[in-house]
Amino acid sequence: MEEKPHLKTALTKAMQICSRQEYCISDIEKKLEQWEVSKPDMYEITDILQKENFINEERYATAFAKDKFNYNKWGKIKIASHMKIKKIPMTIIDMALDSIDSSRYITTLETIIKTHRKSVKAKNSYELKAKLMRFGLSRGFESSLLYELLGNIDDDGMLP
Repeated sequence: MEEKPHLKTALTKAMQICSRQEYCISDIEKKLEQWEVSKPDMYEITDILQKENFINEERYATAFAKDKFNYNKWGKIKIASHMKIKKIPMTIIDMALDSIDSSRYITTLETIIKTHRKSVKAKNSYELKAKLMRFGLSRGFESSLLYELLGNIDDDGMLP
């Protein structure tokens, strides 16, 4: 890196924020744009951050997927779409989604549907299933899992 004081300052600042929290490349690029760093300098800074392991897309994606699943109770579809917005490669997204425990994933889906069921008012089981399906889809869960779970609703609208 040639002697550019503004570049050194931006790099130091970026290293500081990356050492406190996980960031992906697109997040850092947005910060650098806000700091009015030129494109060539921006690419140089992100390269250095990656080489020094301040930014690691795989580490970020795994942490993002686990946090959004554990704390926000998001499904894999919603998690993946948010990572796509952050320009994370599909191979890394798939790897991060695979890190989510499948039995906990199903249990979490059942729990949020049963919890939401308590507050849903419906005239019949068809309407109930439709409302619960929309809720599950809005949380980013796969329709096939929702069909399977909601297929078990009895005539009284109760899940087993």
